[in-house]
Amino acid sequence: MSIPFGLDLGNNNTVLAVAQNKGIDIVVNEVSNRSTPSVVGFGPKNRFVGEAGKSKQISNVKNTVDNFKRIIGLNYNDPEFKEESKFFSSKLVPLADNKVGAEVDFGGEKHVFTATQLAAMFIDKVKHTVEDETKTKLTDVCIAVPAWFTEEQRYNVADAARIAGLNPVNIVNDITAAGVAYGVFKPDLPEPNEKPRIVAFVDIGHSTYTTSIAAIQNGQLKVLGIAYDKHFGGRDIDRALAEHFAEEFKTKYSIDVRSNAKAYNRVLTACEKLKKVLSVNSVAPLNIESLMDDIDVSSQLKREELEKLIEPILNRAPLPIIKVLKQSGLSTSDIDYVEIIGGCTRVPALKETISNTFGKPLSSTINQDEAVAKGAAFICAAYSPTVRVKSFMLEGMEPYSVSFSWDKQFDDENTEMKIFEKGSPFPAAKSLKLHRNKDFCVEAKYSDKKELPGNANAHIARWDIIGIKVPDEEESVEVKLKLRCNTSGLHVIEKAYVYGTKVVKEEKGKDKHGNHLYREFKKPFKLYNLQVVPHTYALSEAELNKYMEVENQLVAQDKLIEATEHSKNALEEFIYTLRSRMESRYADVMSTDEKSSLNDILDQTENWLYEDGEDAEKVLYDERYQKLLEYNSDLENRLQEN
Repeated sequence: MSIPFGLDLGNNNTVLAVAQNKGIDIVVNEVSNRSTPSVVGFGPKNRFVGEAGKSKQISNVKNTVDNFKRIIGLNYNDPEFKEESKFFSSKLVPLADNKVGAEVDFGGEKHVFTATQLAAMFIDKVKHTVEDETKTKLTDVCIAVPAWFTEEQRYNVADAARIAGLNPVNIVNDITAAGVAYGVFKPDLPEPNEKPRIVAFVDIGHSTYTTSIAAIQNGQLKVLGIAYDKHFGGRDIDRALAEHFAEEFKTKYSIDVRSNAKAYNRVLTACEKLKKVLSVNSVAPLNIESLMDDIDVSSQLKREELEKLIEPILNRAPLPIIKVLKQSGLSTSDIDYVEIIGGCTRVPALKETISNTFGKPLSSTINQDEAVAKGAAFICAAYSPTVRVKSFMLEGMEPYSVSFSWDKQFDDENTEMKIFEKGSPFPAAKSLKLHRNKDFCVEAKYSDKKELPGNANAHIARWDIIGIKVPDEEESVEVKLKLRCNTSGLHVIEKAYVYGTKVVKEEKGKDKHGNHLYREFKKPFKLYNLQVVPHTYALSEAELNKYMEVENQLVAQDKLIEATEHSKNALEEFIYTLRSRMESRYADVMSTDEKSSLNDILDQTENWLYEDGEDAEKVLYDERYQKLLEYNSDLENRLQEN
């Protein structure tokens, strides 16, 4: 039986949650951490994903890709690419469709991977982490993404989940998932017939700052507003600190860490730790051994100095709050509580700025690091036929206006209409009636490109409506389209059909003589369904299968390399074990000649292991291990007989 899986796909770290044991549990990874670094690294033979990728990042910086969430759906010629590229040590290249990919050395060759593939590699890794920990097979997942993700980016993330062998039942805004966690686990919420509690959520993570206002009652949540700054987060503070120390080290030690990717990455890592120390201390040291040219560096920073360095960032902190209050039509006095989540909200100066902007104290009654993943797991559980959850109604909010347009078939017809207004609730369904005389196309796009973040594509999707048959005596037929903004915020045409009218008789009573009276009226009814062929940002079945095949091959290769390394280590360890036992455990059951002979065999095996066998196949390590095991078994039998 599969268990519901919630994935908070963070830019720096990802949190995994599952719905089980009548609750929501956080799943620890292979080193027992409650979050996993969002990193994919590539080596001479295999990949290093998550913790393994992070541990090798400094020594393998050019072939390690982090921040991959930020290049999902990004065009190479987008003005935002310049901003994003400075956070990457790996090489970013344009793909055939002008999207951004990463070029790495892998297996001794150059490889280019799409952002969707990189996300799929990571999701596949954490999927296996959850399966190993829970001893179950995963099927469904709900993935939390930034609120500013467009439909193209949401389709990309959903495709990444599919490549990893999962069914993405929902792509939810991370700030909304946190609100769900609040609404589900808080015990003292107003009842549906009472005034709702107005809660502001502020989420500042590694790369994005999002704020939302929601009306919450027991069993339901309605989003009233969402605003964001997509270039505001922990990585911006880390970089500001790194640039400060880069200048200091240039003067103090005559080294330029900006010219060396490994050195600069080590400074960034040290600055991240220093930032965390300064969140609870007034001063913190920074020491890095052999940073560059065998030079050890040391320095320190006071909290006041940190706040001065990040002053331009702090000055932007009130803006999303002002925007979300305006969008929701509320004032600070209308807000009952302000909940902060995300690692960056631990910075004291940032907390103070947020509190001053709202004019009230901040709350942390939900886990700052895990609330999003828990909310996503609950949403996934709501789709599961095997798990029972409390009833909870979630009403999101359209971030942008969406218009639909269609082919022009008549001279005087209007061919475009705004269907979903910005700020309107979703999920939502609408209908569109059109007179058509042949098959046609419908296109959805964002109504105002200026509303979109950066230079995002305004196009959403296109659908071919096929199967229209116009009777000889008619000029056209009436077509009805069922449009929907689904729970993932994706706009779709659910169905299309031709309908007409027929005369219906309905009894309306009797006259004074007892005769039945009828009225006739025209009633619309569906004549026949039309075929809807979607053209969305989702991968085609052929493309999806191709990427799935590649990922499965890479997984098999990683497992083989891991198993080979395990066999090699087991052989090396058993050589030392057998040598030790010859002088202790088996000393009384072996003759001098036998010891000498076995020693020769162990020396030969050890020499082979470090020379010709340094890079051998798994089967060769296993064969030599088996031979030594036979010697050990024979000696064990002698020992038992004695």
